[in-house]
Amino acid sequence: MDDDLPERLRTRLRAQRQRRELSLEALAAASGVSRSMISDIERGAKIPTVIVLARLATALGVTVARLLGEDRPERVIVRRRAEQRAITDADGWQRRILSPTLPGVEFELIRTTVPAGVTLGSFAAHAPGSREYVAVESGELTVTVDGVAHRLAAGDALYYAGDAVHEFANPGATECVYYTAMHVAKEPA
Repeated sequence: MDDDLPERLRTRLRAQRQRRELSLEALAAASGVSRSMISDIERGAKIPTVIVLARLATALGVTVARLLGEDRPERVIVRRRAEQRAITDADGWQRRILSPTLPGVEFELIRTTVPAGVTLGSFAAHAPGSREYVAVESGELTVTVDGVAHRLAAGDALYYAGDAVHEFANPGATECVYYTAMHVAKEPA
């Protein structure tokens, strides 16, 4: 994880929460993340896990990329590896955000690397109309959508409505690398 993450996340999370006129209590209720944890993140005292970060982003109706980065309005954007935000979870899996944050667009292209036998956990449902596409580059991946498991091998792909609870796990004996393309729909006003 990069060194400026606590400061950047602190200011971006607070700004997104205030833009939506949410109290700490309201964001805690919507995300399932405790009020004290949200407060600690906003003060820069704690760095959230990848799952906590995803839950906060989902509750705010934005991508994790939006919480971590600034809008880039250019027509062409090259994202060199050194510029890509990478978040490594305590369980050893890594989420690398490949896409830039574009004004008014809640889209994320993610490369995830999961060690053998690791379960990432449960991700909350996004707003109705959200979409997710998963493609496995190497290894094995089980994607569980609303309680139904779908086992994928290298070269397999899966689409599902993003407004469903979804979980990821590597049941295999080798590392898994997969890509997710995610469009988060805006909540109706």
